[in-house]
Amino acid sequence: MTFTAMVAQPPPMPDDPGGRGEDFGKSSPVGLLVLLVFLVAVVFLARSMSKHLKRVPASFDEEPAGKHEAPDGDEEPAAEEKPQEQKNGA
Repeated sequence: MTFTAMVAQPPPMPDDPGGRGEDFGKSSPVGLLVLLVFLVAVVFLARSMSKHLKRVPASFDEEPAGKHEAPDGDEEPAAEEKPQEQKNGA
């Protein structure tokens, strides 16, 4: 005696390929509004960053030897400093 089981599956729906409904891939006006708000925020952040970067000095080394103010307010010339020699790795 042999038993055979038949399992029935519904045929795939051609109107709904891969579980995508009719609204798949569409955006709403709210999405456009959010996108525009993000764009405006990025523009303001970039402007602010460029203003701050313009204030950054070209080098963070100490100020060059020049005139130093004495405690009483008179300016005195600084002692001459020899330029530092860079040592090669060899």
